[in-house]
Order: sequence, then structure tokens, then C-alpha cells
Amino acid sequence: MTTATSGKNSSAVEETLYVAFELSAKKWRLASTVGLGQKPREKTIEPGSRLELQRELLRAKRRFGLSSQARVVSCYEAGRDGFWVHRFLQREGLENIVAGSSSIRVPRRARRVKADGPDARELSRMLVRWHNGERKVWGVGRVPSGQEEDARQVHRELVSLKRSRTRRQNVIRSLLVLHGVRFQGAVSACLKASLGSLEDWDGKALGEKLQARLGRELDRLALLEGQIEGLEAQRERELEQAEAGPMQRVSQQMQLKGIGINSAWIFEHELFSWRQIRNGKQLGALAGLTPSPFQSGDSHRDQGISKSGNRFVRSVAVEIAWVWVRCQPASPLTRWFEQRFAAAGKRGRKVGIVAVARKLLIQLCRYRRTGALPEGALLKGEPAPEQA
Repeated sequence: MTTATSGKNSSAVEETLYVAFELSAKKWRLASTVGLGQKPREKTIEPGSRLELQRELLRAKRRFGLSSQARVVSCYEAGRDGFWVHRFLQREGLENIVAGSSSIRVPRRARRVKADGPDARELSRMLVRWHNGERKVWGVGRVPSGQEEDARQVHRELVSLKRSRTRRQNVIRSLLVLHGVRFQGAVSACLKASLGSLEDWDGKALGEKLQARLGRELDRLALLEGQIEGLEAQRERELEQAEAGPMQRVSQQMQLKGIGINSAWIFEHELFSWRQIRNGKQLGALAGLTPSPFQSGDSHRDQGISKSGNRFVRSVAVEIAWVWVRCQPASPLTRWFEQRFAAAGKRGRKVGIVAVARKLLIQLCRYRRTGALPEGALLKGEPAPEQA
């Protein structure tokens, strides 16, 4: 194996070691290089092994003729490992960036090579290009702090618990319908007390094994309901005790009609509090609400929104857009929607509400920063214009 030398008159770029990490559960593959013309050096280490990482970086520097104090720039794709790897690499002295996986271009062949080795080599080449000033090569993610990342756990767990609760309710309702029991009302843990009085399609009591299964399902449902109530109570306490910071801005958003604690909490902790938002286009892209046109020759069509942003923000933003149209009739945004999409039919209104969601996010961001109310917006407790 030959040794790549840098010489005495090396430039700053040649004195930089570029390291791309391809992460997996059992091993990390490192592809190291000093430039586009140099074949990457590939090695594997144990995930999170500080000793192996330091040893491999020293070997790579010797391999490329760099000093032991040479600058190290690294990258990896955002994925299941999250941001702890970024903090680990920074602690070890690496200048790391987290690349958005969906922003990395791949070949469009029907069958393309997908393996850790080729992926690591390609990442190393893209890292060199990005470091040399080619900023469009990929999208670099903004890494939240540990405290900002921890603040997202409450609402994300609530979303997961509520989905689990809906699944359990659907299972219970399906079991009852399977035996001809048309249960009226919402399914809750209180149903367990009346299982013995339920009758099937023939007027007979439900079987013992079916009642036992329903009882276990209702016990799981009761556990979920208790956890949901506990998290919601915790969220209310945090909101009442907060005097400044993100909690105060959550309360600020909740002053608007149509904005409740669920939407304000998600907007603040998933989008506004730690993102560096420069303009409305970037805000729409972060939420995945930007259009995706398809134009080729004489063919022009719209493929819908990109859906490449934060899924929590996107779903809540569309829901709140419908609420805004109903609760804020004097808003120019509502009037624009009604004038343009009133006669567009059901599908047309669904398309239009996405535009409302994107515009509303921009107005909420401005309101959060400056305190200036969105034009025509009403605060909670204010009468509607026709009632004034």
C-alpha cells in the first residue's frame, strides 16, 4: 500500500481529513480521504467506540501524510441513531455535520447498488464537495440541543399513546360487532363493568372466553387512558409554572381563537423554538407543505406537496387550518380561502386548505417573533364581528 503525501507547501484543504460514517447497528464504516482525487480509505469500528475511533483517525492521518493535529471534518446521514452520534463526534474534536438522507441524490436505475461500502465512499466525496463550497450537494440538518430534543418527548409520546388508544378501541368494537353487538357511544374502560349484561345477536350472553378477552383489552385501554391523562396533566403544570422561554410562547399562541394546547405545543417544540427559520419558503419546506411541480417539455402537472418535512407539524397545521377557517371568519386568510375555493368542490377545498396551512404557519411564526397579531385575527374571549 502506497502512502499519499501532502508535501511542505500543502494547502488548507490538503491538511484536512474528511471522514464519512455509514452507521449500522453492529458496526460503523468509515471512509477517509483528503480530496476528490484520492481513493477513500475504508475501515470498520465498533459503534460508539472512542478508542477505536481515535486509533482509526490517527492511522488515516498517517496514511495520507497529515499531522496528528490535522483538522477532521466528518458527516453521517440522519437516521435511527439520531443526534447522539453528532454530539459524540463533536466531543472527540471532529467538525461534524448531519446530512438529510432524503436530500442525497441517488441513481435512477431500476436496480441500483445499495451497500455500506459504496454509500460510505459516495458520502466522503459529497463531504469534500460540500466543504469546498458546493452547498447544494445535500441538505444539512440543524441539530437540536439535548434540552430541546428532550422537550419533544411529551407530545410525541402523547401522539403515540392516542394512536394506541384508537387501535384498542377499534379492536374492542370489532369484537363486539363480530357477535352482533352494536355498542353505542365511545368505547372506554368503563365498559368492563357491563360486559356481563351484553347480549349477542340471538339475545344470549357473550361467551366466557370472549368476555375474558374483552376484559383484558379494556384493561390495556384503561392503562393507556391513565397514561394519557397523566401526560396531559404534566403538560398543564409545565405551562402554568413557566415564566419565560418556550412555555411562554406556547401560551402566547394559545391566546388566538382556534389554537389550543396541542397545536401550540407541537408548533413550538417541533418547529419554532430551535429551528433557524429565515423566510416563508424555508418554513413551508420544513413542514413539507411546499408544492412539487412536474414540468418536462409540454407536460405540466402538480404532484402535490412534498411531504418531506416534519410530519407532526404538517398534520397539525392542516387540522388547525380547518379550525382557523371556522373560528376566524374575519381573517383575510379565511376570506381568501372562501373566495377562491368555495365553489371548487370537496377535492378543491382540500387542496386549498394546504395553502391556508402554509400561510398560517408563516403568520404564526411572525406573531411569535414580533407579537403582532395576524391581520383580522381574534383572541379568545373576543366576540365575532357580527356580534360586536
